[in-house]
Amino acid sequence: MSKNKETVTKYMEAFNQQDHAKILACLTDDITWVLPGVYLHKGKAAFDKEIENEGFTGKPVIKVSRMTEEENVVIAEGTVQAKTKNGIIVNLVFCDVFEMENGLIKKLTSYLMTMPDKK
Repeated sequence: MSKNKETVTKYMEAFNQQDHAKILACLTDDITWVLPGVYLHKGKAAFDKEIENEGFTGKPVIKVSRMTEEENVVIAEGTVQAKTKNGIIVNLVFCDVFEMENGLIKKLTSYLMTMPDKK
């Protein structure tokens, strides 16, 4: 596994644990995190505040189904299950685009889509 994929794997594992220090250790100091149409965070302090979004509680369950790398870009696809503060379980699919620099995440663009409830 490449150094970039190792970093993304550590990042995902740390996010599942809500381990701020381990997450932040995977990032450059000037990290940019974009959720198109929702937010743009710059720097580790802003990133750290979003790790535990105030609308959610507990730890998310993130499962990566595929990781692809070309040059200094890693793309991870998968699912996330999270619980809102009012007790609703939210199921999402994601595609995260990680732009890497020296084995660290310099920019993260997250594409999320809510999955409909199974009936």
